[in-house]
Amino acid sequence: MYAVIQTGGKQYRVANGDVITVEKLEGEAGSEVKLDNVLMVNDGDATKVGAPLVDGATVTAEVVEQTRGDKIVVFKKKRRKGYRRTQGHRQELTVLRVLDVTGKPAKKKAAPKKKAAAKEDDAADVASDDSKE
Repeated sequence: MYAVIQTGGKQYRVANGDVITVEKLEGEAGSEVKLDNVLMVNDGDATKVGAPLVDGATVTAEVVEQTRGDKIVVFKKKRRKGYRRTQGHRQELTVLRVLDVTGKPAKKKAAPKKKAAAKEDDAADVASDDSKE
């Protein structure tokens, strides 16, 4: 069973036992986090796609560690103008281990019988037209 979740403005495909790195979430190492923004759930034979979220689906994960990403250097320069600016950034990250993906994907339903319902409505309209005369 796997799910597609959204956190930190990004989407991740996760299954039980996966280790993912996401933007910083609250919680210390060893604590559990519930991710409720589940966009899709698949259990192997049926898939449930949310509009936009799947009702009742959650992903439970354990916080492995709070860390920081690699340094990114932003350098701006305009030639012949003496303009140079350097800025650095390190993103705060959380490493998660997915413990459980829960959610009931939709069962495939038989096609609704629209023709039979339409025929009954037509019969009722004809009966009401006959009573008006």
